[in-house]
Amino acid sequence: MDPAQYTYASPLAGWENHEPLPEQVARGKSSLVARSNGHGESSAYTAFPAPITNGTRGGFDIHVYHNAANAKQAQFARELHDRIRLEFPELRIYKFWDKPIGPHTMAMFEVNVFTPHQLGAFVAWLVINRGPLSVLLHPNTDDELRDHTQRATWLGERVPVDTTLFYEWRGKNPAEERARVLKELMETAVGKATA
Repeated sequence: MDPAQYTYASPLAGWENHEPLPEQVARGKSSLVARSNGHGESSAYTAFPAPITNGTRGGFDIHVYHNAANAKQAQFARELHDRIRLEFPELRIYKFWDKPIGPHTMAMFEVNVFTPHQLGAFVAWLVINRGPLSVLLHPNTDDELRDHTQRATWLGERVPVDTTLFYEWRGKNPAEERARVLKELMETAVGKATA
């Protein structure tokens, strides 16, 4: 996704009239001396910044990919899925898919986080424990295409995401479209399981 397709507000929006920042280096270090901003800790520690949702959808989706044709990698992914369910029961953890699903071109499972606190803790844990697996981390806003491309962050190697689905959703209610697609996928999975 070409970043030039989007416009970006200045990172200093709302801080235009701030006092000049000191250029003084902390004693014996190379970091800059911190100064109080007069507001205390950033609100980003307790709530996701707009336009990221802070509701029941979850602020971020984390997709953990594996190569289903590689038995060792698939086993590692299944064990990681179980470990996450054991260690992070407060997160929303979806079923383990052994094939591509939706816009995801590899088998995967998904985890939703609801607070910046959860995001920081879980991503730090995942950086150490993801092993050979690739991970897509993206915010949830009202723009699924941008969330899965320009706003996406990767741990490990990038995995292609089939964005055609998001183009089809443009002009429609993304929440309704997500629910519809997930329902179809679940019905397909249940149908195959009972056949």
